[in-house]
Amino acid sequence: MKKTILFTCLLALSGLSTMAQSSKFTFGIKGGVNYSNLKTKDDLTNENSILGYQAGIFARVGGAGLYFQPELYLGTKGNEYTGIQTNGSITDVKGEIKFTTLDVPLLVGTSIGTSKLNLRFMGGPIISFILDEDNSLGAAYNQVSDFGNYKNQTLGLQAGAGIDLGNLTFDARYEAGLSNISKSEKYNQQQRLFHLSLGLKIL
Repeated sequence: MKKTILFTCLLALSGLSTMAQSSKFTFGIKGGVNYSNLKTKDDLTNENSILGYQAGIFARVGGAGLYFQPELYLGTKGNEYTGIQTNGSITDVKGEIKFTTLDVPLLVGTSIGTSKLNLRFMGGPIISFILDEDNSLGAAYNQVSDFGNYKNQTLGLQAGAGIDLGNLTFDARYEAGLSNISKSEKYNQQQRLFHLSLGLKIL
């Protein structure tokens, strides 16, 4: 997984270097919060959403109302569980699964307005690499042997809207997982998130 992460970072930096030669290039930093949960196939868990964060960099290149925006940021996401179904009944649990991830959205969008004030709409895939996992579910979690075995990376889709006010950029997005984050087919889990972020254009 480390080699995959390194390759992705190098590819992103190479792309940023190439795009920097474009006259319509923007680079900046961003940070924000998200509200996430893990939706399971056939509703085999009782879950609640949790609050997470994100922080990283973004680039934007394009013109004539169409742009490409790759991003690279660290974030947290996961789920709070109150019950897990096993042997046909719900096992009561109380705790969280929280992941620290390196996220790479590759977005295509369109904008309406001027360079100082414009409205944007965007969408595209996101690749997430799980760097760390923390759970507080305790003994009940350990009894469900095929539940908490997670993959190292997942694929999702982001879509949303944003607005630029001078050098400030605001985004609101929804992210839906396209791949099963769990190695168990029984507990097919897909991440769901709602993002709010604030960015600052440096270039």
